[in-house]
Amino acid sequence: MEFVKSTDVVVIGGGIVGAAILRELSKYDLQCVLVEKEPDLSLGTTKANSAILHAGFDAPTGSLKAMTNVRGNALYHQLEKDLDLDIKWTGSLVVATTDEEMATVEELLQRGHANGVEGLRILSAEEVLEQEPNLQNVKGALWAPSAGVCWPFGATIAFAECAVQNGAEVIRDCKVVGFVKEDNRIVGVETNKGVIKTKYVVNAAGIYADEIARLAGDDSFIITPRKGEYILFDKTACSSLVYGVVFPTPTKTSKGILICTTTHGNTFIGPNAVDQDDKEDKAVTTAGMNEVMAAARKIIPNLPMGAAITEFAGLRAVSSTGDFIIGASDKVEGLCNAAGMQSPGLTAAPAVAEMVATTIAYQGNFAKKANFNGILSKKKIFTRLTPAEKADAIAQDHLYGRVICRCETITEGEIVAAIKSPVGARTVDGVKRRTRAGMGRCQGGFCGPRVTQILARELNIPIPEVLKERTDSHMFYEKYPVDGGEE
Repeated sequence: MEFVKSTDVVVIGGGIVGAAILRELSKYDLQCVLVEKEPDLSLGTTKANSAILHAGFDAPTGSLKAMTNVRGNALYHQLEKDLDLDIKWTGSLVVATTDEEMATVEELLQRGHANGVEGLRILSAEEVLEQEPNLQNVKGALWAPSAGVCWPFGATIAFAECAVQNGAEVIRDCKVVGFVKEDNRIVGVETNKGVIKTKYVVNAAGIYADEIARLAGDDSFIITPRKGEYILFDKTACSSLVYGVVFPTPTKTSKGILICTTTHGNTFIGPNAVDQDDKEDKAVTTAGMNEVMAAARKIIPNLPMGAAITEFAGLRAVSSTGDFIIGASDKVEGLCNAAGMQSPGLTAAPAVAEMVATTIAYQGNFAKKANFNGILSKKKIFTRLTPAEKADAIAQDHLYGRVICRCETITEGEIVAAIKSPVGARTVDGVKRRTRAGMGRCQGGFCGPRVTQILARELNIPIPEVLKERTDSHMFYEKYPVDGGEE
């Protein structure tokens, strides 16, 4: 069998966990490649989650979830500086509305202390309302000052671009279809683009991690997709609805339907939690929307539903073990799993990456590089520039003087930069997640056609080949004659 590429490590999956692992591996003197089946990164669980950097009080003490949550939260403070990540350290509240819920809040406080979370304390109803005056029916709350919100797509791209900067490679539209093994050891990864020769494989395939593991010969766990539905509000109407992260008291299956303001000023409510078999069903349902609204109205009765601009759903990867699955497979040599990454997977990602990279470095006797560069140059965000900086940007590149997205004031210069970056946008939604073009009130109604034209021009492809998001998500088609007549 012919190998099209040879490397030391193949990372499967381009979500936040896979990208963080790729960056961590790029610190070592080895060759590493990330393969993603879709045209872009962040199209799985990373695409549709609550974007919260959890403090770490919720997960069972001693679990991998608890340990990597607290460690990951701490690591993000330096990563925020090094990679220019979009993070707001808002703190979080777990709000109780009954005496029974206050007892649960007390349990979370004790668990948080056992997990090593600093700064936790119980707030009275009056103290809660000082922070979040729009809440109602409040008995008290757990305050976690170390929590925050981030921009998950930006973090994923930053991890990947830092890894590429240090010699790693990202291959998109590359689906894993099998493995090549010798004496029960993986020596190659079969993909739709050919076979990649490798010594180690990291399985970070999200809700498909169990299927990838079984392809390799490891049937030790099962992943169940858990759907969570959200409603997003226009930032101009709801920027002060809540100022930080507001949780209800948690249930056995979920941290609950929360209310949160994103790093860009939009408020959202959600998610619910519905286990299902279908790993592709991300449809928003009437029942789900009613559940989300009813739960949120328990603490904010007057939700401004007229300001809702979109609804969406995501799938979380729930493992049969009840915890994260991190480490070398007991059944297949050369396979390392990073699976079951439901909440707090986003927060835990840098810590999971440390564990995986350390394991592979030890097994392969790989040493640290002396010249690892963990700093990314800051991206030019036009709306955050001073008037003088804007004038200078336009003088250097006239495309910064042309606004494409009016809702978010995104310029053509920013869009072109996003396409030309080391792990650049290849789809309309890829541009949206890197620049916010199309994320405003009109949801791309105005700028979408122009973004499509820019992508076609910069990628040197016909407009009908421009995708919205995933493989085969074509938006335009060539004109064909009707009934044998002229076009």
